[in-house]
Amino acid sequence: MVGARAPHRKYLTRNHREELAVAQIPFQGRVALVTGAGRGFGRSIAQRLAHEGATVSVTARTRRELDETAAQIEATGGTAIAVDGDSRSLADVRRIVAETERRLGTIDILINNAGVAGPFGPFSETDPVAWWSAQEVHIRGPFNFIHAVLPGMIRLQRGHIVNVSARASHLIAPYLSAYCLGKNAQVKMAMLLAAEVRADHVHAFSIDPGFVVTQLARDTMSAADARKWVPGMVQRLGERDAADTGKADLARCAQRCVDLACGRYDALSGNYYELTDDLDAAISRIQDQP
Repeated sequence: MVGARAPHRKYLTRNHREELAVAQIPFQGRVALVTGAGRGFGRSIAQRLAHEGATVSVTARTRRELDETAAQIEATGGTAIAVDGDSRSLADVRRIVAETERRLGTIDILINNAGVAGPFGPFSETDPVAWWSAQEVHIRGPFNFIHAVLPGMIRLQRGHIVNVSARASHLIAPYLSAYCLGKNAQVKMAMLLAAEVRADHVHAFSIDPGFVVTQLARDTMSAADARKWVPGMVQRLGERDAADTGKADLARCAQRCVDLACGRYDALSGNYYELTDDLDAAISRIQDQP
């Protein structure tokens, strides 16, 4: 697997040197929008951003789960609203962003976390409609939200966007083409976005969230196509779930999102990182460049 690396540059431009000197941005007064926030990683990320002081808008398709997330944040002293909608629908996304900004203010943190695991199977047998539907979640959804929030971030001259991708973005995994290609596109999307908006002080990253048996993973374990085509993966998920280990990655993923949104690592914009990657070491490698 290809690991995360600092940007390859022969020299540091003025913008890069300014980014290295940026102090941490306080989260008080900042507005975060987290997609796929009804459960799992999305809920954990939203809770952590609220704990840091950001006001948070949580979105997904299932209103009941969103209300639970918002209520949990409010119960611990945070501020959150729930706005349901489908990330694949540009009309829904525009409504979600407009309502969030009307009630909370301009969004300057976006976490694209919504995702699906399947369909599973070979190119010759996978339903093309189901395969393309997965790409709409992986690619169209994040693009819709980025498109909708960027004007506000550019006006503020401040913004942080994190695509929650996966290690699969760097793997050649037979029968997982829908997931691997979708996650790879999210990594490339962050790279391209970062290159376009760096001068506007907007920064984009992609991450692997870690290994936790969330409800999405449990749905995968029960899916007939997954059990047929990727039985080894289903077995590993079952073993992890039975051992009840890995919950720590929920907190580690949330911390990684906080770190990337705080401003301290803006010089790393465009890169993909896993939880084991040392962001401070990556910054040091850039600082050491002549």
